Amino acid sequence: MRIIGIDPGTGILGFGIIEASGGRTQLVDAGVIRTAAKQADAIRLKTIFEELTDVIKSTKPQAMAVEKLFFAQNVTTAMSVSQARGIVLLAGQQAGLDIYEYTPLQIKQALTGYGRAEKKQIQEMVRVILKLKEPPKPDDCADALAAAITHSMTMR
Repeated sequence: MRIIGIDPGTGILGFGIIEASGGRTQLVDAGVIRTAAKQADAIRLKTIFEELTDVIKSTKPQAMAVEKLFFAQNVTTAMSVSQARGIVLLAGQQAGLDIYEYTPLQIKQALTGYGRAEKKQIQEMVRVILKLKEPPKPDDCADALAAAITHSMTMR
């Protein structure tokens, strides 16, 4: 099964596509979609939608795993990321993907067995699972791959 993982964000949205089959998981593609902070929100969201739609069309995933939001403090950031997350869900729905959502705790638990794992531990597990020489950069990309891997582990 081909899975696209998404780490939602307005300035930087991470995506990672994996192929999971017979207990094996391999990297298909990964990267980020960046938007300029000085642009109007509507333009930024349009950019995210168009670029993500292109990624979905070119990589042809069957499922989408999206990280759920968790914000304890910054309401402004939460609102902005929520808008980007809505665009992600719309792009996935329009592409006919099965959409699954995972909390950061669920992702950390799936990859490390510990729900309070540090970012570095998650990045290292993504590297190990996908047999990469280095952890994916930037963090948003690694987080998106972690969401996709979580879904592949959940589906087993």
